[in-house]
Amino acid sequence: MDNPRNRSLATVLVVLALFAAACSTTVSTDPARDAEGYVRVTVEQLAEMLEDKDLVLVNVHIPYEGEIPQTDLFIPFNEIADRLDELPGRDGRIVLYCRTGPMSTTAARVLAALGYTNVYEVSGGMQAWEAAGHELTRGQRQQ
Repeated sequence: MDNPRNRSLATVLVVLALFAAACSTTVSTDPARDAEGYVRVTVEQLAEMLEDKDLVLVNVHIPYEGEIPQTDLFIPFNEIADRLDELPGRDGRIVLYCRTGPMSTTAARVLAALGYTNVYEVSGGMQAWEAAGHELTRGQRQQ
């Protein structure tokens, strides 16, 4: 997606998909998956998922304010559609988080609208992670 025309097309497709999802009255038959096509998980569920880590953990919060240990990528939520080449395929397990939730919710909606089928969003983000007694990695992000 290096050329501007492809980026513009991707942006238009995301906007159309989000609009269509917002107008849809279809309810998901998967109780864990919400109507927007992604799964919300608690920090306790994330901690369990990290024990047998078969996922890509992505911090989407801007500005960078630290991360949950075992984070694989830092992709700002507003750049997620432009950086799909850094993510696993559309069926790969992707877990998104931010500081409190809104940025990761936006990123999860975008990925689901683009056809990603295994997207998870951490409810409450880093604040909930810390409040549950887990530690965050602080300081500068190592590239």
